[in-house]
Amino acid sequence: MPSVAERIAAELEEEILEQRLGAGARLALRTELIDRFGVSANAMNEALRILRERSIIEVKPGVQGGVFVAQPPPQLRLGIIDVWFRGLLVDAVDLFEARTMLEDSFAAVAAERATPEDCRDLDWAVESLRDSRADPRGYLEANIRFHRTIARAARVPVLAGMYESLVTLIRATLVRAEFAGPDAAKVIDENITVHARIATAIRHRDHEALSAAILAHRTDLVRLTDPSRSPGRTRPTP
Repeated sequence: MPSVAERIAAELEEEILEQRLGAGARLALRTELIDRFGVSANAMNEALRILRERSIIEVKPGVQGGVFVAQPPPQLRLGIIDVWFRGLLVDAVDLFEARTMLEDSFAAVAAERATPEDCRDLDWAVESLRDSRADPRGYLEANIRFHRTIARAARVPVLAGMYESLVTLIRATLVRAEFAGPDAAKVIDENITVHARIATAIRHRDHEALSAAILAHRTDLVRLTDPSRSPGRTRPTP
């Protein structure tokens, strides 16, 4: 069970994410936070220490001082899903681009090597996507599950090991995911259809159909803190 300080730190971090507060945004005075959470000064000091160590907030003294956002967690728009990370030591866009390149390679090989059992697993993975359509984090997890199934079907152990390392890093550092934009439900439906097309093309060993489905699956990756450095490619699909 988290301590009082850990709970406060988590709530403040969630507040920064939900309100999309940028660097330099003022949260409150330390005394205001003590009153707000109804805790001791020691508990609040420990909570602020946790957030400072994560480089999320800074505390400034003086009349104009208080608790300020130092650096919000890295944020990436992955198609229709916004995701935030904590403790990620590599560029999030680079991480997801590497993941996408491996996934495309696995799909092409899986179209040659997939067994009937692999194809059944892919059908189950598509159903998992449908079941998770209202839950952004669950949908992202189902998306990973779908592509891990393809990676296993490709039977290239060395590359599969690299892919598992990327997936482990994503899971370990992801702190929040949410759907973005008013058309999220429509885009998610389209995305599920594209994944079903990929599964069908692999089952029928139809490389032409697979290439078309993979092209439709390509995802825009947007650094929300610096869109000018974002390698946008096609229409958004996660």
